[in-house]
Amino acid sequence: MSILVFFMALVMASGCSTAKKSSGDENVMQQEAKASEREQKKQEEDISLALYFVKFTADDAYMVREIQTIPHTKQVAKAALQELINDEKSIFPPGTEVLGINIEKGLATVNFNEAVLNNTNVGSSGEALGIQSIVNTLTEFPSIERVAFQVEGKVDGRARDWWGHIGLYEQPFTRNLSKVYEPAIWVTHPSPNQIASVPLLVKGSARVFEGTVNIRLLDGQGNVLAESHTTASAAAPERGDFETSLKYEPPPAGEGTLEVYWTSPIDGSVQDKVSIPLQWP
Repeated sequence: MSILVFFMALVMASGCSTAKKSSGDENVMQQEAKASEREQKKQEEDISLALYFVKFTADDAYMVREIQTIPHTKQVAKAALQELINDEKSIFPPGTEVLGINIEKGLATVNFNEAVLNNTNVGSSGEALGIQSIVNTLTEFPSIERVAFQVEGKVDGRARDWWGHIGLYEQPFTRNLSKVYEPAIWVTHPSPNQIASVPLLVKGSARVFEGTVNIRLLDGQGNVLAESHTTASAAAPERGDFETSLKYEPPPAGEGTLEVYWTSPIDGSVQDKVSIPLQWP
């Protein structure tokens, strides 16, 4: 009798162990499914792109950097250029299309359709800025350092002349921000809504008085956690890069704001402030 009881107890214990194991496996599977779902959602999120548009005024022509959002795509570089070309602010001829982009060893070769060669009537300065707007847009991507153009797969004859002024004679082209006048300041790190590190690395570009860039970090209630200033590599009217780190005591989990700006030498007022929302875990 005791042997029978022992056997039954052993079977029940085995069943409980199997149930626990099944339950544990199910929890692991659920966690893995949730992680996969989060990763999938992240991959399908809209993409923010920095595009460089040409702007004409009564006495000057220059570039403006704008952040625009496009639906998720695997061909991000091509999508960025097509967005630049199709925008209402574009100076590119109607019907211009990007047939393809080949990226190899830092060189992006862009193949346009023939419509890109239609007369734009923007003059030599407009042609130079139009070319540079493409180059600056593409070199926002870390894998691209230089840019070359093709038209229907070729770079000869009319294609080499491009719009008839600067042409494609000295390509490949490299990044040049000297004619990017707006905005006065932009921040490339940290990204909006990212989790703030300690110390917080702050990087960007500025075209400001004496190159002096002011930085402050605020918690969710607007209290200043840290503030500092740094100097860009060039002062207005030139544009320069800046980089610095902020040391601070992180607040409890929540949200905060990084503010980057310059101050007027006349009255000390805040100018061209850029606000970046951040999070703490």
